[in-house]
Amino acid sequence: MDEFYRGQTVDLMPSLVAFEVVATTGHVTRGAQLLDVPQSSVSRRLHALEKTLGVALFVPAGRRLVLTAAGRELLARIRGPLRAIDQALTAVVDDLDPDVGVVRFGFPLSLGPNLIPRMLAEFHDVAPGIRLVLRQAHGAELVRCLREGELDLAIVIPAPVGLPTTPLGTQRVSLHVPRDHRLAHRKMIRLNELADEDFIANPSTYHLRQETRRWCAAAGFEPRVSVEIADFETMRSMVGRGLGVAIMPRSLEAGAPDDVATLELANGDFTRSVGLAMSAAVASPAAQRLQAHVRDRFPEIAD
Repeated sequence: MDEFYRGQTVDLMPSLVAFEVVATTGHVTRGAQLLDVPQSSVSRRLHALEKTLGVALFVPAGRRLVLTAAGRELLARIRGPLRAIDQALTAVVDDLDPDVGVVRFGFPLSLGPNLIPRMLAEFHDVAPGIRLVLRQAHGAELVRCLREGELDLAIVIPAPVGLPTTPLGTQRVSLHVPRDHRLAHRKMIRLNELADEDFIANPSTYHLRQETRRWCAAAGFEPRVSVEIADFETMRSMVGRGLGVAIMPRSLEAGAPDDVATLELANGDFTRSVGLAMSAAVASPAAQRLQAHVRDRFPEIAD
């Protein structure tokens, strides 16, 4: 029996829609008007549904049709799913409209709580009908989400390989030390001078942690990591508390802690590429609008 009904689902959909409308209005004529089909078509669909199910769904009551017990049971069970299907179809159509729809946008942990909101607020001013679903994560996770279709586009550091990507620039990383640290008065530092320091760093799966290890290895030592943490602003605060030094991007926030000194790293290219990557799927018009906005505004805002 279950297989029979599953197999008939496509054929029954017009009849179920007609049933729901007539059950709500109580009139075949009114239902036909709402569906914009002939009254005879609605009547045929109702009769076909009753024949398929083997039960009467309506009984006449004057000029109205009222539901039988079986009709009330069926209406209660299909109303929610029919509404969900209608909303799903509407969402798909909306995604093709450049002025509405949903864009799933990702950005890295090293872009702080001011830059991205500022850029997206500007986008909202010009595209108020587009809804944004945001995700903040490290680079490898953002790339995974793009590849698996969980995101439409994302700012990724470093720029990924194998995805449609627009270069946005580079991100320079620096050494951060407590303000009272022995090196705090310096403007520039060589990595080999940090061999005896405790480091605060991202987890080992993060790109910047891997780069830090590579840079330090080239300087002749393995960094001694005493604290692992993902969030850069928390990491910066821990540096200020004297828990260690950290190689990370400069703060993009006006409220960066004043108990941290920032030193440039000498004798090397301590930068990472920044790219705006798109999902491998065909981008919706709304996603293309956000892509153009980020491409045009990000370099100026990030400077």
